[in-house]
Formats: sequence, C-alpha cells, structure tokens
Amino acid sequence: MLANGGHSAIGSTFTADSSMGFFRNRRLRQPLQPAPPDEASKIPALGDELVLLRDPHGSASEQYRRLRNSIQALNPDGAPRTVVITSAVEGEGKTVATLNLATALTELPRLRVVVLDGDFRAPAVERYLGLPRRQGITEVLRGDLPLDAAIRQTCIDRLDIIAAGEKPKNPSELMNVDRIKSVLHSLKRRYDYVLIDTTPALDLNDPSMLGAIADGILLVVRLGGAPRHLVEEAQQLLENLGGNILGTCLTGAPPGKRKKTYGTP
Repeated sequence: MLANGGHSAIGSTFTADSSMGFFRNRRLRQPLQPAPPDEASKIPALGDELVLLRDPHGSASEQYRRLRNSIQALNPDGAPRTVVITSAVEGEGKTVATLNLATALTELPRLRVVVLDGDFRAPAVERYLGLPRRQGITEVLRGDLPLDAAIRQTCIDRLDIIAAGEKPKNPSELMNVDRIKSVLHSLKRRYDYVLIDTTPALDLNDPSMLGAIADGILLVVRLGGAPRHLVEEAQQLLENLGGNILGTCLTGAPPGKRKKTYGTP
C-alpha cells in the first residue's frame, strides 16, 4: 500500500501525486562518484569507536596494541600480509576492530596499512571514519575504476582505505578469484598490511573465499554475542576451506577498574 497525503493506492493503482513522487525519488538516487583527491585526508575521524584516537592510553587501546603485537610476532620476516577480518554473525564489531587494529599498526614506524571494505552487503568503513560514500572495490573489480583512484588517504598517517563502492545487485558475481588475487597482489606491493573487512562467515560465502586467498584470518567475537557453537562452526568452516586462522579478537569487554595504563598520568 502506498500512501500520499492521506490517499492510498492498493495493488497496481497509483494516484498521480504518488506516482510522480516515486519517479522523483528514483531520479534522486545518484550513482556513487570517484573520491576527489585528498578528500578523506581532510576529514577528521571523530567516532567514539576509534578508541586509539579517542583514548590512546586507555585499556581498550592497549588491547588492540597487544593484538597488533601478536600479529607482528606471527610475521617475523616482516613480509607484506593480507588479513581477512570477519565474525561468525553480524553485530560482533568486526569493522570497529578492523579500524582500530589498522590504527595500532600505523603506530609502528614506517608501517603502511590499507583497509579494504569487502562487505558489499553492509559496508561500514566510511561511516565509522565519517567519510562520504564513494566508488570503491566494486568498481575496481568491474573494471570501471583504476585501483589508484579507489585508494583514499585518511587523516590517520599511513592509513589508507578502499571503500566498498556501489552495492552490486549480485555480489557473488564480483568474487572472481583471479581478479581479487591480482588486486591483493598489487596492494601488497604498496602496503605492509592489507586488512579486509568482510561479511559474517556464517551468513555468506565471501569470507571463506577471501580467507582462502589471504595470508590469515582474524575472527572477531563479541563478549555475550554469538553463542560459542556458532563461533566454533565459523572457525571450522573457514579452516575447512583453506583459511589460516590467526586468532580471535574479543570485543565488547567492559573496561577494568584501571582506566589508565601503567606509567600514564
């Protein structure tokens, strides 16, 4: 049922006003545009979820630094790495974990990091960084946008992003293994870490496919969130399809009594 000014249209019957509104709304939906140069670098990241920027000496920030150090320890030769970050189900905090881990990595001297928003269904990287939506990896995989034009420098030094781009009608059609391998190979020549934020592992096949290509997978688990059996099921699924599980990242843990880390005022 469509309503317009108190009048309703049932089935395929439209009032003149309601049909004109329908077409006006369609015209307002403009396709995403390429990002202007340096646009993202001029927009401050103010989200409360970005704890390393908001509270760099807090306990949550230190937890992300410990996670960073653990990942670094698994990469003693310092080779460029691609890491898929996923969760068993939605709502576990994988995008926030991705951005905070990326920020923690850039605290190390000379490390360059790019975050790739590989969640075609519900992209969130731009939203958490306060950025307008622009073209991204969807257009790159379609061949409509050069990779260089999709890379956006953020206000965080040595942290770039590639947005998800336009939501495809059939995201599975974009998951061409050879094309994705080519993109990741190009990114590894430029960055020390390529962090890929993907859809939940039990909802869709994307994380399993990407996980089999990437160097490792980080599974995000929210305290009190997904039941343990679903987390174990997701881990088993990813491993069975060739993924290398690096570990888990716990989110949603309440802060401890000690608000500051040792040695801070």
